[in-house]
Amino acid sequence: MAVNVNPLSARLQLRLNTGLDENFDPIYRTRSFSNIKPAADNEDLFTVAQEIEGLQEHTLSAVLRIDEVELEAS
Repeated sequence: MAVNVNPLSARLQLRLNTGLDENFDPIYRTRSFSNIKPAADNEDLFTVAQEIEGLQEHTLSAVLRIDEVELEAS
């Protein structure tokens, strides 16, 4: 059975390192940006994430792209 994939939406998440806890493990905070066009290029999203990092107080640890798709049987 073939399956069709229909992109619905995407979300950009920035994981920021905010410091260390009492055990010297990193503490992370996440900033999410919804309603990203599913057709957006990954390089463009990464460039935007780097620009947003410049506006943040904390260091960027990771850039995540989360895609939501609908699977349909054809």
